[in-house]
Amino acid sequence: MDHNVTLISTIAAGFGMALILGFIAERLKVPALVGYLLAGIVLGPGTPGFVADIGIASQLSEIGVMLLMFGVGLHFSLKDLLAVKRIAVPGAVVQMSLATLLGMGAAWSWGWSWGAGLVFGLSLSCASTVVLLKALESRGLIDTMNGRIAVGWLVVEDLATVLLLVLLPPLAGVLGGAAVQQASTSTTELWWTIGQTLLQVAAFIVVMLVAGRKVLPWLLWQVARTGSRELFTLSVVAMAISIAYGAAVLFSVSFALGAFFAGMVMRESEFSHRAAEESLPLRDAFSVLFFVAVGMLFKPEILLQQPVHLAVAVAIIILGKSLAALALVLAFRYPLNTAITVAASLAQIGEFSFILAGLGVTLGLMPAEGMSLVLAAALISIALNPLIFASAQPIQRWVLARSEFARRLESRDDPFAELPMSTERRYLAGQVVLVGYGRVGRRIAQALEDNSIPYVVAEQNRELVEDLRKQGKAAVSGNAADPAVLIQAHIADAALLVVATPDPLNVRQMVDTARTLNPKIEIVLRTHSEEESLMLRKEEMGKVFFGEEELAKGMTSYVVDRFGPPPTESQHGRL
Repeated sequence: MDHNVTLISTIAAGFGMALILGFIAERLKVPALVGYLLAGIVLGPGTPGFVADIGIASQLSEIGVMLLMFGVGLHFSLKDLLAVKRIAVPGAVVQMSLATLLGMGAAWSWGWSWGAGLVFGLSLSCASTVVLLKALESRGLIDTMNGRIAVGWLVVEDLATVLLLVLLPPLAGVLGGAAVQQASTSTTELWWTIGQTLLQVAAFIVVMLVAGRKVLPWLLWQVARTGSRELFTLSVVAMAISIAYGAAVLFSVSFALGAFFAGMVMRESEFSHRAAEESLPLRDAFSVLFFVAVGMLFKPEILLQQPVHLAVAVAIIILGKSLAALALVLAFRYPLNTAITVAASLAQIGEFSFILAGLGVTLGLMPAEGMSLVLAAALISIALNPLIFASAQPIQRWVLARSEFARRLESRDDPFAELPMSTERRYLAGQVVLVGYGRVGRRIAQALEDNSIPYVVAEQNRELVEDLRKQGKAAVSGNAADPAVLIQAHIADAALLVVATPDPLNVRQMVDTARTLNPKIEIVLRTHSEEESLMLRKEEMGKVFFGEEELAKGMTSYVVDRFGPPPTESQHGRL
């Protein structure tokens, strides 16, 4: 029988080739992501042999984007997004503007129109959230302060790009678009379009935060009550994809942003952790297809036809954007390690760049050559991004060891890095030093307040520290792994150090610093990993609390108390 199996052949070829080349890449100590991109090139029309269906591969990759952004939303609350707004919003806007100007300058030197240069520059200015998340996830940085700043920055970029996608068609006539010269571009209609777009985005956010916060957790609860794991997994995937699709159709919001806000809202549910676990296999599988689909778009001939133009585009992405972000983060008085993380995060472009460039070609604003350059530059930047991330820390250590200026940048003169002179004496001696003010840290702080126990918070989020200061609470900003932060929290005279963040990489440094400055200090640690808790206890790092273990103890204690003490021998005799 003759069947049309284009979908099956595309999935089979995509997964199979990605597995082979991804495995080879890992064996060569190269990120598997590079193998996925090469798999796309092998299966694409630019190379001989079997050619997979690009249209189907692109749609499958969109599902991967939805699920990946949904998963990020499950770990990224609205509070996290608002906590980094003061750096993410101005940083993203200024960085996109600078990158766009660099792209326009390059295009102008090639003889392109200024409209073509604008679209080209905008395409180079927006990084891929998918690529960033894979890089942060592989290094365990998503839940760190640096990771939240980077994710918040790219979410702002995504929102700005959505607005640009709506504004480009009515502006095409002014910008010189050959395909839409007849389009009306009056000032009134332009402002109407801008207002309509902002209203649509605002309406979607309001619907998700008001109705979605109640409906989605309720639906998850109803499905969970059935006891069916298959139904629960299906409900999670259905919500992620359906909301993303509905956001695009009803509110003109991108699939990625729709799924992201769906995850943020579902985070309010007590089943958010289970939802993240259930969707993880599908997220990983379909995200592979995203990179395969990107590789399929690559045209190898561009390397021979426009090598100089391509080199300039890649330089703008990797050097121009990164250096601009580095300078901006440092200008906001964040430490050097934060600036380097954000800079590495932005040294690539992805899905929104393809959409912007494609729209520019459709509107007659940019030549087809520009689309090829954007695709080729995206492929190269995505392939290099894991290597850039991997080299960030060694470069930072090398620079810090050789530059006094870099060391000053790493220990910035942060106005919240030390306690005010007016701080009461009880916060300077015999106090509790509380590292981390997240969900666990807040509960510990509240208990300390209820019992009139003085404490000082050490927290990386400077904006959170600023809010705590406004509430009259003692807090210092910075990474507590840095001895200077604990010194400013007066660890030398503290009675107790409580580390409320599960940070296995830095906890030993915190403990060593605390015991060096205060040998008699008592230390309390938190961990999510059973192996880590056993290791910390073996090394006598302090009193270690492992989440699942403490939960079991609490539940056991309740059950035992509920049944009362065991009967004595005399009671047994009477029975």
